[in-house]
Amino acid sequence: MLGRMTIRGAAITSRTVHWLALLALCGAYLQGGLVKLMDFDGAQAEMAHFGLHPAPLAAAAVILLELGASALVLSGRLRWLGALALAGFTAAAALMANRYWEAPANARFMSMNAFYEHFGLAGAWVLVAWHDLTERPQ
Repeated sequence: MLGRMTIRGAAITSRTVHWLALLALCGAYLQGGLVKLMDFDGAQAEMAHFGLHPAPLAAAAVILLELGASALVLSGRLRWLGALALAGFTAAAALMANRYWEAPANARFMSMNAFYEHFGLAGAWVLVAWHDLTERPQ
């Protein structure tokens, strides 16, 4: 039994699993940044919808943040900074886009779920930053 636990523990703590987990966390940001980059008019419309002006500048900033912070996280270079940027971005996006307390009753449940899912993801990013900062050689 102990041998199997050691093998399982080694598999789940491998560098490959660690990087794939980070890739999964970055997935929505990579997809979002690339879609906005390939449909910049749509990205500008999304920024305007959420009241961010000037929309072209806001869209460019969001694309840069989503792709740049993801690159930092995946590369391991300044991972903590990329993770904190994505945590702040995710929390701000939840407050901006998932205001369930203002939603009509028939839309409140889904909006509330999305809000708390975003805050859970922001918490995961804070943990990524925390681990990066505490596990680095001094």
